[in-house]
Amino acid sequence: MTDQDFMAQAYLEAQKAWAVGEVPVGAVVVKDGVVIARGYNHPIGKHDPTAHAEIVALRAAAELLGNYRLPGCELFVTLEPCVMCAGAMMHARLARVVYGANDPKTGVCGSVMNLFEQEKLNHHTALTAGVMAEECGHLLKDFFASRRAALAEKKRLALMPTEAQSQTHAV
Repeated sequence: MTDQDFMAQAYLEAQKAWAVGEVPVGAVVVKDGVVIARGYNHPIGKHDPTAHAEIVALRAAAELLGNYRLPGCELFVTLEPCVMCAGAMMHARLARVVYGANDPKTGVCGSVMNLFEQEKLNHHTALTAGVMAEECGHLLKDFFASRRAALAEKKRLALMPTEAQSQTHAV
């Protein structure tokens, strides 16, 4: 399987996040060419700020392998990792991280900074950027456009007189 094949599987995980109202980010962990763990964003539903797709997938992989270190494993994620996720990836000793879309606000694989290039850190993971970047980026843009539209509609309805609202809902 290719990087694109694995990213396509991460993309499917991202779609699961959207389906439950979470920011659509998905991840898979691969060992020896086989997906061994999957995850999607779920911090809102789980009331857990660490429930990012990458962390969910890393936890599942560690549980499966019986080791918090994941040497020889690769992680594929639809969005450039944040500092929390990058730290967990380094601590897990991943061989490689592959991501789709850049994150200009919180990405630490080159957008804001590159945490993986910090010489003082004791583990350096290989990075591959931009796999299915367009598809991954569009998924996020579409999600946020949908949320903005829903919020605008909610505000519009809230500003309508009560009688007009009941007529709108009756239609």
